[in-house]
Amino acid sequence: MKGFRRAPSMPDQWNIFFATRGTFRPESAGSASVVLGNSIDPEELKSMYDDLRNVVELPREVRRVVSIVPSLTESIAAVDAGKIVGATDWCTHPADLDVTRVRGTKNPDLDVIRALAPDVVVANAEENRAVDLDALRAAGIAVWVTAPTTVPESLDSLGRLLSAIAGGEPDWLREARAVWSSPYDGMRRRAVIPIWRRPWMALGRDTFAGDLLARIGVDNVLRESGERYPRFDPDVLPEYDIVVLPDEPYAFSPDDGPEAFGKPAKCVSGRHLTWYGPSLVEARALLSGQLA
Repeated sequence: MKGFRRAPSMPDQWNIFFATRGTFRPESAGSASVVLGNSIDPEELKSMYDDLRNVVELPREVRRVVSIVPSLTESIAAVDAGKIVGATDWCTHPADLDVTRVRGTKNPDLDVIRALAPDVVVANAEENRAVDLDALRAAGIAVWVTAPTTVPESLDSLGRLLSAIAGGEPDWLREARAVWSSPYDGMRRRAVIPIWRRPWMALGRDTFAGDLLARIGVDNVLRESGERYPRFDPDVLPEYDIVVLPDEPYAFSPDDGPEAFGKPAKCVSGRHLTWYGPSLVEARALLSGQLA
């Protein structure tokens, strides 16, 4: 999810936002080699792989980045905010980021992005639409796609991306690796993790947030689902101990969500549950406390 936030009254076409996520396939990513639209001497380019094993051609020094993923915007800004020239309307961290806004993750303004002449656009395989990423590539813009589904994958993904853009791993990323390096050895609980209502939808198989929760002793009862974000009936669920209600993408709160379940419900920070970036440094302790 990585920072996508909508109010409960958002248009119906967004109500099934998560139903289509996780269906992005590497073969749909377009050409494996990306050539920059700007005129750059080939000897000044470096070839690197993104998470989908696409070769991305970047200038030796990346100066202009457009981010269409809120958590990646925060990650890059925490290293060098001056490199970011464009970001989505939903890129809320850091709060003082003053850059051109390019609409949302699902409807980026491609004309504005092209006009910004970025060295690279950073995207995510389930956050952003393949058709938009292909259009940017067709315009000669390098696109770097992330696709982690576990905490370790997210840390490695960030390491590759930030090394490509900034030349190395920041201290906060090394700290996050240390925070998540020790295994959990306490009591385990079974949980339902809704991410939307009207219709009810929850975390299913192979999700970053589900893996993060498992690493603090909270096991997703829908992890064997055939879908990554299945719909469900609150009255028809496997046996569970707790309901985990993040405040995004649906803004669950103590007054909106817990009343639908017959088991204890805990409201948690969606940014710490679903974003991968600097928030991972404090996410383990914060979520463990919120779910205590």
